Amino acid sequence: MGQKVLIKGTEAIGEAAIMAGCRHFFGYPITPQNEVAEYISKRMPEVGGCFLQAESELAAINMVYGAAGAGARAMTSSSSPGISLMQEGISYIAAAELPCLIVNVMRGGPGLGGIQPSQSDYFQATKGGGHGDYHLVVLAPSSVQEMIDLIMEGFDIADQYKNPVMILADGMLGQMMEPVELVPKKRIPRQLPPKDWATTGCDGSRQRNVVNSLFMIPEQLEQRNLVLMEKYKRIEENEIQFEAIGIEDADAVIVAYGTMARIARTIAQKAKGLGFNIGIFRPITLWPFPYDAISKIAETPDIKALFSIEMSAGQMVEDVKLAVAGKKPVHFYGRTGGMIPSPDEVLNYISKILEVR
Repeated sequence: MGQKVLIKGTEAIGEAAIMAGCRHFFGYPITPQNEVAEYISKRMPEVGGCFLQAESELAAINMVYGAAGAGARAMTSSSSPGISLMQEGISYIAAAELPCLIVNVMRGGPGLGGIQPSQSDYFQATKGGGHGDYHLVVLAPSSVQEMIDLIMEGFDIADQYKNPVMILADGMLGQMMEPVELVPKKRIPRQLPPKDWATTGCDGSRQRNVVNSLFMIPEQLEQRNLVLMEKYKRIEENEIQFEAIGIEDADAVIVAYGTMARIARTIAQKAKGLGFNIGIFRPITLWPFPYDAISKIAETPDIKALFSIEMSAGQMVEDVKLAVAGKKPVHFYGRTGGMIPSPDEVLNYISKILEVR
């Protein structure tokens, strides 16, 4: 085990991006992720990279579009309303099949909302916040260390599939400090394809590359969509990640991601004191969502119910219900507006449903 350093989540995002080879960052300030840009603005010149504070989120995402089109590892970071402004550009990038990384450190909404932690951007991230048939690969860390690991993994996934990847964190993960290993964890290296599609200039030595998302002929646009659908199918087959804890002897299972998955661990510990067992299922990829894994859990005879706990009015719970497909009851507990559920209030809710005294 290497030496650990104490670092804030937002700063860990910046350092991980640089370690992953990102040399182009474009963004615009918005709380609670401002330290990402602040940190990268200091580090990028040290590694020969480009940091540019754009005039708006719209400009930032289109700068990412341009850099990614030229084959560079590029990223942006924002928070909920800022990501909303980027949606048109994100749809363009997905249609043009360009790799990039987008970080959303979620805050409460809708509208400008507040600056406290939230998980109410799940629909926006996983169902396509922009127009058209497209998907982002959405990765949800639950610790600062995992933030580092998933950002490095995210850049590789983006390059492998020529697709934008989103890191979906929240204000609590962004602002907390934890000891981490900055040396990346050992993982199987991906065989990344060459970027022979990049607009790097050819001087007549090869056929010119064109990056485009406009197809005026319906048959051509449909063909592009069919290519995208086939790619998304491959991603669904190969990239699903999740963590399952204590499922084998569970009386009920909590499904949670990010900060709520951390709270779920405390709930599970306290439940043992009341004489029952709670398992935890944590999706790491929110898209593709681990439907099959949850479906199998729902088939376990001893499990009485599943609980989706979220910092939202109920978003991921819809995917949990789709996965369970009526095999077991699915209940939801959530808080909104930046309110963070306490372990005791969630456990009280679960206890009443399970009739545990």
